[in-house]
Amino acid sequence: MSFPALFYEALSFYDTIMLSSQKGITMKKFIITLVTTLLLILTPTVWADNFDVGAKHAIAVDATTGKILYEKDADQPVEVASITKLLTAYLVYEAIHQGKFTLQTPVDISDYPYQLTVNPDASNVPLEARRYTIEELLETSLIASANSPAIALAEKVAGSEKKFVDLMKAKLQQWGIKNATIVNASGLKNSVLGEEHIYPGSNKDDENKLSAYDIAIVARRLILDYPEVLEITKKATSNFAGMTLTSSNHMLKDMPAFRAGVDGLKTSSSDKGGTSFVGTIQQRGMRLITVLLNVDHADKDENARFTATSRFMSYIYQQFTVQTLVKKGEAYDKSSARIINGQKDEVIAVASKKLTIVRRYNHKKPTVHFTTDKKGYPTPLKKGVVVGKLTYTDNDLIGKGYLDKKPPTISMLSAERIERPFFLKSWWNEFVQYVNEKL
Repeated sequence: MSFPALFYEALSFYDTIMLSSQKGITMKKFIITLVTTLLLILTPTVWADNFDVGAKHAIAVDATTGKILYEKDADQPVEVASITKLLTAYLVYEAIHQGKFTLQTPVDISDYPYQLTVNPDASNVPLEARRYTIEELLETSLIASANSPAIALAEKVAGSEKKFVDLMKAKLQQWGIKNATIVNASGLKNSVLGEEHIYPGSNKDDENKLSAYDIAIVARRLILDYPEVLEITKKATSNFAGMTLTSSNHMLKDMPAFRAGVDGLKTSSSDKGGTSFVGTIQQRGMRLITVLLNVDHADKDENARFTATSRFMSYIYQQFTVQTLVKKGEAYDKSSARIINGQKDEVIAVASKKLTIVRRYNHKKPTVHFTTDKKGYPTPLKKGVVVGKLTYTDNDLIGKGYLDKKPPTISMLSAERIERPFFLKSWWNEFVQYVNEKL
């Protein structure tokens, strides 16, 4: 392990210890965390080039840039069970942000999801009150992986689960996901729902299928567009109808596989899809998303997916670092744009926002290109007008490179207002330009 990698892993270990003590972790859980972390640091095979994640399908991405940092058979659609609820949650938040509902909007529980609460094949919570807020149902679906609340939310948003599934399929198409199979809002097997509730055109054996790559897109869009979801997924426990619900994510605080910085995202288990986990962690300036589908040895160890995820996260953070190439309002390497008939011949181009990249620790100096219209920009030119763009050229691509197929690019803006010159000089400049271009 390189010195920087070892140093940062030590920092991560320190953070874990401090947070554990601050949050009142029991000695048993603390020792487990201590031993696990030490093993991660001291095991040399973890950092080898032939690192294997310990799952049939996997992907890791940087949430900000969408850069793919690792993948293993990430394009194969497989049964994803309750991971489906991430897409369901996205559409619920979308409806809220569109002004259709609020978190406190009441939801009446229809007979369909209510009757599922007594089905032993469906993970659930009692819904005896038959009316709950959107916030309550979101929490139970994401924290306790309850299925009936997800169906109730679907009915609230779209009027029926069938219409909601249509919305789910349309959203995936919008994101460029074309090979997914979506038949319900919960992730349950169709056979559990009952024939009268099966999505038209599907059969009782159908289940929702997404690839690890697809799930990374869904998770990233959810976190970027509606980051408030993390206020739910970071909760180790939640109160619902007088009950205390415990998160299925054991990497949260006060949980057996606790890791500092983890604040989501969703577990799943199914006969066909195995045991899976979509994790997210904020550490060292990078929001990392990891997807592990069908984790090895999960039948023998209930925490196998979390141990594998923590090991996966550690590996990624040892390989990659975040670098800011230019801050908002700054020029990049004397970037400027030509001015046509102005009091100045050029204007400094400054960044519209911070340009951040993710690169390997040992990778060569990043390549960045500033481009602008060589013909120039006429006056008067206001401050803050787009006069070019700054693009990072990534020569270290993994798989498809980026989830949205595009490397980090930002607009560059005029740093000041440029006025037209005195009218005689302006006339002369226009004359010269005419001669040069037309004659």
